[in-house]
Amino acid sequence: MDAIPEKQASLDNLPFYKPQGNEVSLFEYAWRHQLPMLIKGPTGCGKTRFIQYMAARLERPLYTVACHDDLSAADLVGRHLIGDSGTYWSDGPLTRAVREGAICYLDEVVEARKDTTVVLHPLTDDRRILPIERTGETLQAPPEFMLVVSYNPGYQNLLKGMKPSTRQRFVAKRFDFPEPELETEVLQGESGIDASLAKRLVTLATALRTLKDHDLEEAASTRLLVYAATLIKGGFDPLEACRSALVEPLTDDEETTAALMEVVDATFGA
Repeated sequence: MDAIPEKQASLDNLPFYKPQGNEVSLFEYAWRHQLPMLIKGPTGCGKTRFIQYMAARLERPLYTVACHDDLSAADLVGRHLIGDSGTYWSDGPLTRAVREGAICYLDEVVEARKDTTVVLHPLTDDRRILPIERTGETLQAPPEFMLVVSYNPGYQNLLKGMKPSTRQRFVAKRFDFPEPELETEVLQGESGIDASLAKRLVTLATALRTLKDHDLEEAASTRLLVYAATLIKGGFDPLEACRSALVEPLTDDEETTAALMEVVDATFGA
């Protein structure tokens, strides 16, 4: 896996992020005291943006890995490759992060195979080591290294869930969609729309989220709201913008689409 660390941002140019609670101070404390951290929350609620913000705030490189069910331990740790000069070892993103004292972020970690996540165990206790069996090397994580994982609890089931023995190795923080006033500020900051339009979009999202447990597998996320706001800011009709950015990504069912568009029309059609 070829992973490139995200560029560090100056403290005057941090990624846009609006804190919801004590997550910033909790993350900073965990980083300073070498505690691994688990972030859980619904899709599109700001987990990844938060990690990007914190990496920039702490001035640390960030390696992000999007986990999937084919992710192997070698994808994280590294493997031997064949080149023009013969066989050579190539570090994976986890190994690079340990060597550099970076932050390694495993997004949707429950999607990875359970035998893969076992390689995290020595890094998430007081040893803070990464054994590399194929080279015989054992890396000691420097104080600046931090392991962060995330997942969406709504996806958990018997086949895809984090083992208790793994989950209890982390300091955990639950995320949710921001409160309306804060979400309004997020939309304004991300897209540049005015407060009135941002409030209408947040009102719409609140109405759509009440349907999650009835007709939708996923709730309307803050990310999708930003997409809708961006389209409207770019001159698209609000109804079409909401159809493209909010309704169509949430469902393929035509009847459900029609029902959601009725909610959109009630908000923007008047």
